[in-house]
Formats: sequence, C-alpha cells, structure tokens
Amino acid sequence: MQKVELLSPARDLVVGKAAIDNGADAVYIGAPAFGARKAAANSLEDIGTLVRYAHRFYCRVFVTLNTILYDSELAEAEKMIRQLYAIGVDALIIQDPGILNMDLPPICLHASTQMHNYELERIKFLDQLGFQRIVLARELSLEQIREIRKEVKAELEVFIHGALCVSLSGQCYLSQYMFGRSANRGECAQPCRYQYALMEEKRPGEYMPVCEDENGTYIFSAHDLNLMPLLPELVDAGIKSLKIEGRMKTAYYVATVTAAYRRALDLLADGGDFAAALPGLMAELSCASHRDSDTGFALGKPANPGGADGFHQEREYLAHVVEGSRDGRGTRFLLKNRFKAGETIELLTPSGVHAFEATPFLREKTGEIVDTLGIGGEIIRMDVPFATQTGDFLRGETRNHRK
Repeated sequence: MQKVELLSPARDLVVGKAAIDNGADAVYIGAPAFGARKAAANSLEDIGTLVRYAHRFYCRVFVTLNTILYDSELAEAEKMIRQLYAIGVDALIIQDPGILNMDLPPICLHASTQMHNYELERIKFLDQLGFQRIVLARELSLEQIREIRKEVKAELEVFIHGALCVSLSGQCYLSQYMFGRSANRGECAQPCRYQYALMEEKRPGEYMPVCEDENGTYIFSAHDLNLMPLLPELVDAGIKSLKIEGRMKTAYYVATVTAAYRRALDLLADGGDFAAALPGLMAELSCASHRDSDTGFALGKPANPGGADGFHQEREYLAHVVEGSRDGRGTRFLLKNRFKAGETIELLTPSGVHAFEATPFLREKTGEIVDTLGIGGEIIRMDVPFATQTGDFLRGETRNHRK
C-alpha cells in the first residue's frame, strides 16, 4: 500500500510540536498575515522554530496564505513569501491566484480548497498552472475523487476529519452580512453555529421556535466530518495527503486525533485487520471534543445536513507534562482540570494510551501533598507508572460522566 501523508493543523508552535510528536507527517500553520484563521496567525520566528523541529523528524511544514488579497497587500505578501522560503518552509497553501504573478522564490504551492476545487476541469486547469498539490473541496464524493485522480498529475489532498462549512469553504457571506467579518479574510464569526427562531414581519420581538429536535434549531450547522471508516478506500484512491481540520484547536485535540489516524494508517500499511480495529479507533476519536459526525459527502449527499448543536467529549484534558521522567517518578505536570487521587486516569503518549490510578501529588507552589486541586495553571508533581516526556497528556472521563 502506498505511503500516504498525514497532515495535521497547528494553531501555534506548541500545537505543531504536539502534532509532530503524535505522528503527523506534515503540519500546516498560519503566517503572520493573510491566513484564513486570523486568530491563528504566527510570527516568522515561531514558524522558523517549528520548521527546525519538524525537519529533525523528517516532517514538513506548510504555511497558509489562503485569503483573498487587496492590491495594497501584494507587496507585503510577496515579501513574506520570501521570508518564509528563507526559513525553510516546505510549501504555501494559497487561495489568491494573483500570487502566481509575483516574483516568487522556488517554493512549492498548494491550491487551497478555497479556490473552489470541486470540478474536474477547474482542477485540471490548476494542475496545468503548476500547482504541486490541489486541496480538494469537502463536498466531493469518493467516486468523484477517484475520477479526478485518474485525470490529474498533481498531488491531491483530502480533508478527513473536523468541522464542515455550511457553504463551500470560505464562501459563506453570513458572517460578513451580520457582523462585518469576512470569511474570505479569515474573520468568520461562525453564525451557522447559532440557534435560530422564526419571527413574522408584523410581529417584531415575537419569536416562534422551529424545533429541529429537543435541543433546538441549528438549521445551518453541519455535522463534523469523520472519514476514519473510509480510510482504506481513500488510501486505495491514490490520495497523497489526508488532512485533519482544526487550526483553532488545542494541543490535546490535535494530539488525540493525529495519534488515532497515525495508528490507523500504520495498521493499513502493515496489512493489519482494519475492520477489527475500527471500533477502538472511533472510540479514541471520541475522546476529543467534537460535534455529531458523519462521512459528509464522501458517500453522496449527507442524509442530515444540519443539527449539530454542541460538543461531545468522552475524555477530559486534565494536565500535560512539562518535565518528563525516564521511569515516570516525579513527573511535572501543568494542571488544566481537577482530578482526584484514586481515580483511573490515562496518559496519552505517542506510543499509546496508558491507564493508571492517580496518586496524591505534590503542589509545587506550597510543597503540600494533596489528593486534588481545583486550580488550573499550577505545576504539580506526581509519580506515573510509565516513562513520560514533555508534551504527554493526562486525561480522564469527562466531568459529566464522572462520579
């Protein structure tokens, strides 16, 4: 079976390292400007640090410059591209075709999904323009992806996990209309996730609920995408890169999802029993915060395009390792959420998930030995029956499920 790239999101340097540590072959991260997630911009210094870290592990770094540019921004964008090339970035993900007319260094260009990459002739045109890779629209079916693969020489990248846009990615104007925040400029306020009611023109202030289910009405809110069940078909289709959405996600989320897909791809490469492993892989994905999910458009039109009204999570992020230990003794953690001595918790590491019973721990701030601590942000020391390394995560059953 061919080698397929696992591409993970990086909100920042910390999240990028978590993705690499947990098995990503490549990460994508926002530039200081012109990215489709304005709140996830990063300095050139941090991107350079991530590039050096990634290249130590034969991992690549792609940078997003995937917004539409104004004429007044072209010179700044060209300067930034040269700076990114100088620090060793492996490719740029772009939306604005005007970038092709710049005096560019020899850096690889990927055609962002926001270039409307949902139709064969358009994708063939982008291939002819010289894009090394084309990021396909999420609205394509598996059958359409297979047909495109037959006709196009460029590498193809497919989203396999994460949020779905109510419109063609980035092309919704609800945010711009309601709040003056353009999705095409990285400022989407996600009004598709709001709960809506009906109001009649001559009865202002009288709201009539349009109940979709017992939780309310989320008529614009798409389910999350989860193509784990279709991973063998995607690999067989000749896809070069499988992409996890989530440049606004936490390090814990990215580590959890990346590790699950890494395990799945390694299993397929080794000829393992994917069907037997699938329930466990799906359970692992459910440990990260997510909306109700399905396979999107991969098998045709989604049966239920709306109704994803909130988040679910089977495990809660409790802490992460800031100083590891060869034998686990005296491991230092940064506390995120409360847990108690005696509870069964899990250590999420690149080598797998290890369950153990929490013991009383040292509160560094005061030197006390305590059974629990309800203050996030403190450093604690606790013995763990496994070797630990910086960036490993502690997690436990979500609070709503815990006694």
